[in-house]
Amino acid sequence: MKTASIAIAALCLLAACGGKDNEVGEFKNDWVGNEIKIKSLTDPKIDGVICHLSYFDRGFWDRVGKGNWFENPSNSSISCLQTGPVTVHNIDLDKSGEEVFDQNQSLIFKQLAVRRIYDVDSDSLMYVSFSRKITNGSAKMSLSTVPLYGREVTWERGKPTAE
Repeated sequence: MKTASIAIAALCLLAACGGKDNEVGEFKNDWVGNEIKIKSLTDPKIDGVICHLSYFDRGFWDRVGKGNWFENPSNSSISCLQTGPVTVHNIDLDKSGEEVFDQNQSLIFKQLAVRRIYDVDSDSLMYVSFSRKITNGSAKMSLSTVPLYGREVTWERGKPTAE
Protein backbone atom coordinates (compact mmCIF):
# COMPACT_ATOMS: atom_id res chain seq x y z
CA MET A 1 0.00 0.00 0.00
CA LYS A 2 2.78 2.39 0.92
CA THR A 3 4.59 1.70 -2.38
CA ALA A 4 1.43 2.41 -4.38
CA SER A 5 0.97 5.73 -2.55
CA ILE A 6 4.55 6.74 -3.32
CA ALA A 7 4.13 5.80 -7.00
CA ILE A 8 0.88 7.80 -7.29
CA ALA A 9 2.46 10.83 -5.60
CA ALA A 10 5.47 10.63 -7.93
CA LEU A 11 3.21 10.44 -11.00
CA CYS A 12 1.27 13.49 -9.83
CA LEU A 13 4.54 15.37 -9.34
CA LEU A 14 5.70 14.34 -12.81
CA ALA A 15 2.43 15.50 -14.38
CA ALA A 16 2.64 18.83 -12.57
CA CYS A 17 6.15 19.47 -13.94
CA GLY A 18 5.10 19.18 -17.59
CA GLY A 19 3.97 22.68 -18.52
CA LYS A 20 2.29 23.26 -21.89
CA ASP A 21 2.96 26.97 -22.22
CA ASN A 22 4.89 26.62 -25.50
CA GLU A 23 3.70 23.24 -26.81
CA VAL A 24 2.45 23.78 -30.37
CA GLY A 25 1.78 20.22 -31.47
CA GLU A 26 1.39 16.64 -30.34
CA PHE A 27 0.19 13.40 -31.87
CA LYS A 28 -0.04 9.74 -30.93
CA ASN A 29 2.87 7.72 -32.22
CA ASP A 30 1.42 4.24 -31.66
CA TRP A 31 -1.50 2.34 -30.12
CA VAL A 32 -0.04 2.33 -26.55
CA GLY A 33 -0.33 6.11 -26.19
CA ASN A 34 3.25 7.23 -26.84
CA GLU A 35 3.36 10.75 -28.30
CA ILE A 36 5.57 13.00 -30.34
CA LYS A 37 5.44 16.52 -28.86
CA ILE A 38 6.57 19.74 -30.50
CA LYS A 39 7.57 22.85 -28.57
CA SER A 40 8.10 26.33 -29.89
CA LEU A 41 11.24 27.87 -28.37
CA THR A 42 12.28 31.48 -28.44
CA ASP A 43 15.85 32.43 -27.72
CA PRO A 44 15.85 35.03 -24.90
CA LYS A 45 18.87 36.81 -26.43
CA ILE A 46 17.93 36.68 -30.13
CA ASP A 47 14.81 38.44 -31.42
CA GLY A 48 13.35 37.26 -34.74
CA VAL A 49 14.36 33.59 -34.51
CA ILE A 50 12.19 30.67 -33.42
CA CYS A 51 13.04 26.99 -33.00
CA HIS A 52 10.73 23.99 -33.01
CA LEU A 53 11.86 21.07 -30.88
CA SER A 54 10.25 17.65 -31.23
CA TYR A 55 10.68 14.90 -28.66
CA PHE A 56 9.18 11.57 -27.58
CA ASP A 57 6.83 11.33 -24.59
CA ARG A 58 6.05 7.83 -23.29
CA GLY A 59 2.41 6.99 -22.65
CA PHE A 60 0.88 5.34 -19.59
CA TRP A 61 0.61 1.86 -21.14
CA ASP A 62 4.23 1.94 -22.33
CA ARG A 63 5.32 2.85 -18.81
CA VAL A 64 3.21 0.04 -17.31
CA GLY A 65 4.48 -2.51 -19.84
CA LYS A 66 8.16 -1.65 -19.76
CA GLY A 67 8.59 -0.21 -16.28
CA ASN A 68 11.05 2.65 -15.93
CA TRP A 69 8.15 4.95 -15.01
CA PHE A 70 10.08 8.18 -14.65
CA GLU A 71 12.05 8.46 -17.89
CA ASN A 72 11.49 9.44 -21.52
CA PRO A 73 13.87 8.53 -24.37
CA SER A 74 16.64 10.94 -25.33
CA ASN A 75 15.44 11.36 -28.92
CA SER A 76 14.87 14.89 -30.19
CA SER A 77 15.00 16.95 -33.36
CA ILE A 78 15.26 20.72 -33.83
CA SER A 79 14.54 23.14 -36.67
CA CYS A 80 15.03 26.91 -36.42
CA LEU A 81 14.16 29.81 -38.72
CA GLN A 82 14.05 33.58 -38.97
CA THR A 83 10.58 34.98 -38.28
CA GLY A 84 11.24 38.70 -38.48
CA PRO A 85 13.91 41.35 -38.00
CA VAL A 86 16.84 39.80 -36.10
CA THR A 87 18.32 41.56 -33.08
CA VAL A 88 21.24 39.89 -31.35
CA HIS A 89 21.55 40.95 -27.73
CA ASN A 90 24.48 40.20 -25.42
CA ILE A 91 25.30 36.59 -26.45
CA ASP A 92 28.26 34.40 -25.53
CA LEU A 93 30.52 34.25 -28.59
CA ASP A 94 32.94 31.51 -27.56
CA LYS A 95 32.96 28.06 -29.21
CA SER A 96 30.77 26.48 -26.53
CA GLY A 97 28.04 29.11 -26.93
CA GLU A 98 25.33 29.09 -24.31
CA GLU A 99 22.33 27.06 -23.29
CA VAL A 100 18.93 28.52 -24.19
CA PHE A 101 16.58 25.73 -23.06
CA ASP A 102 16.49 22.59 -20.93
CA GLN A 103 13.79 20.16 -19.88
CA ASN A 104 13.88 17.12 -17.60
CA GLN A 105 13.30 13.82 -19.39
CA SER A 106 13.48 11.76 -16.21
CA LEU A 107 12.87 12.25 -12.53
CA ILE A 108 16.54 12.88 -11.74
CA PHE A 109 19.39 12.77 -14.28
CA LYS A 110 18.26 12.92 -17.89
CA GLN A 111 17.79 16.33 -19.50
CA LEU A 112 17.03 17.49 -23.02
CA ALA A 113 18.83 20.76 -23.75
CA VAL A 114 19.32 23.29 -26.56
CA ARG A 115 22.53 25.29 -26.97
CA ARG A 116 23.13 28.26 -29.31
CA ILE A 117 26.53 28.81 -30.92
CA TYR A 118 27.43 31.67 -33.28
CA ASP A 119 29.68 30.76 -36.22
CA VAL A 120 31.44 33.99 -37.13
CA ASP A 121 33.03 32.52 -40.31
CA SER A 122 29.68 31.64 -41.90
CA ASP A 123 27.74 34.38 -40.09
CA SER A 124 25.16 31.94 -38.79
CA LEU A 125 23.51 30.83 -35.58
CA MET A 126 23.61 27.11 -34.79
CA TYR A 127 21.13 25.51 -32.41
CA VAL A 128 21.97 22.01 -31.12
CA SER A 129 19.43 19.90 -29.23
CA PHE A 130 21.05 17.14 -27.18
CA SER A 131 20.59 14.79 -24.29
CA ARG A 132 22.78 15.11 -21.21
CA LYS A 133 22.57 11.33 -20.71
CA ILE A 134 25.03 9.25 -22.70
CA THR A 135 23.22 6.42 -24.54
CA ASN A 136 25.22 3.66 -26.24
CA GLY A 137 28.44 5.66 -25.91
CA SER A 138 27.10 8.91 -27.38
CA ALA A 139 24.77 11.78 -26.59
CA LYS A 140 21.87 11.96 -29.04
CA MET A 141 21.72 15.31 -30.85
CA SER A 142 20.23 17.32 -33.69
CA LEU A 143 21.47 20.55 -35.35
CA SER A 144 19.72 23.46 -37.04
CA THR A 145 21.34 26.53 -38.57
CA VAL A 146 19.92 30.03 -39.08
CA PRO A 147 21.92 31.97 -41.70
CA LEU A 148 22.46 35.66 -40.98
CA TYR A 149 24.63 36.42 -44.03
CA GLY A 150 23.09 39.05 -46.29
CA ARG A 151 20.29 39.79 -43.87
CA GLU A 152 19.67 42.92 -41.90
CA VAL A 153 20.74 42.09 -38.36
CA THR A 154 21.03 44.49 -35.43
CA TRP A 155 23.88 43.62 -33.07
CA GLU A 156 23.52 45.14 -29.61
CA ARG A 157 27.31 45.07 -29.00
CA GLY A 158 28.43 45.37 -32.62
CA LYS A 159 28.87 42.53 -35.08
CA PRO A 160 31.84 40.26 -34.30
CA THR A 161 34.44 39.77 -37.03
CA ALA A 162 36.39 36.66 -38.04
CA GLU A 163 40.00 36.68 -36.90
